[in-house]
Amino acid sequence: MTTPDTSHRSLARPALLIAGLLLIASNLRAPVTGLAPILGVLQAHYALSPAQAGMLTTLPLLAFGFVSPFAALLAREYGLERTLFGAMWLVAGGLLVRSAGPLWCLYLGTAISGSGIAMGNVLLPSLVKRDFPARVPAVMGACALTMGGIAALVSAGVVPLAAAWGWQGALLAVIVFPLAAVAAWTSQLGAHTGPARGTAAPPHGGPVWHSALAWQVTLFMGINSLLYYVLISWLPAILADAGYTPAEAGAVHGGMQFASAVPGIVLAPLVGRMKDQTRVAASMALMMGVGLLGLLFLPAGATVWALLYGFGSGGGILLALIFMGLRASNARQAAALSGMAQCVGYTLAACGPALTGKLHDLAGGWTVPLAIGVVLSLAMAAFGALAGRARQIGDVPAGEKRLA
Repeated sequence: MTTPDTSHRSLARPALLIAGLLLIASNLRAPVTGLAPILGVLQAHYALSPAQAGMLTTLPLLAFGFVSPFAALLAREYGLERTLFGAMWLVAGGLLVRSAGPLWCLYLGTAISGSGIAMGNVLLPSLVKRDFPARVPAVMGACALTMGGIAALVSAGVVPLAAAWGWQGALLAVIVFPLAAVAAWTSQLGAHTGPARGTAAPPHGGPVWHSALAWQVTLFMGINSLLYYVLISWLPAILADAGYTPAEAGAVHGGMQFASAVPGIVLAPLVGRMKDQTRVAASMALMMGVGLLGLLFLPAGATVWALLYGFGSGGGILLALIFMGLRASNARQAAALSGMAQCVGYTLAACGPALTGKLHDLAGGWTVPLAIGVVLSLAMAAFGALAGRARQIGDVPAGEKRLA
């Protein structure tokens, strides 16, 4: 018979788990996107070249690509809860180092925080798949909403904070989010670590890496990540060339990030009731393409195009995270798929901003980079339509199971 005390504990643990998941999610984008609004301040303070300043945006993405495949291996050894706990300490430690002052600390701290974020990106879908198997879309939707909302909040607040406390204080202020996650996650360290020992994602090879469906999910996420970080890096410059003031460009940039959080509210409840997600996945990619076309031909309406682009990109990452749960048959496979998708996806994303800048210099404008972005959004729509089919990796017909 369940006593009131045991009933209270049984209700309290899921509530603490959800709170911990959301606090972890709050750290998976904000430390990266929150740097962009004061990148000019850092460039002037350290006399950085554009390439050196750009590395501060690229470093976390390189960390995502390098660390992601190993996160599931750490979870296999130490458990999902303990590995996520360590990841949040890495984020906090990286933020502390990043704001210390010397230039080498700025780069080192950025890389350390990026490594912690990479581990959280990989393992969060696996934990959701394991503990909320019937509510993957709803829980991942709440995580995506938190991720985008906190990122937008930090991006909007970092410039006023820098004016009040200096750039070091503004960067350090973000540490409140990983410390809150550490505090909330402490209650999870003693529970449910056993299943995580079966979580494995080899850096190269393994069954998931030979699955056509896994590659469809991976490329859907990879192109989305590439396009998102290209526009995060270059939208202010695109708007400046179109005649916008820095304040106007900053407002549009922030609006795009707010829009990327909206799909967590709108899409998550719908996705769980869909037989498959083919149309919605393709639609998100096409929205991004329309946003890029608008910036190319009608930049005066940049606010509309940025909001459309942000919604499509936010919907794309939400669906990619949901696919890591829905297309996998168990938590082990979900972590392996997550590691693969984020390794490839963030490696692509790390190349995007630098290549886009080089294309701009070669072409003498933004026409060619934006046109290529439109073509990539069409490719993303095709991969999304394939990844959105109601299948799991083990269910794919034999002819599609292994790539030639």
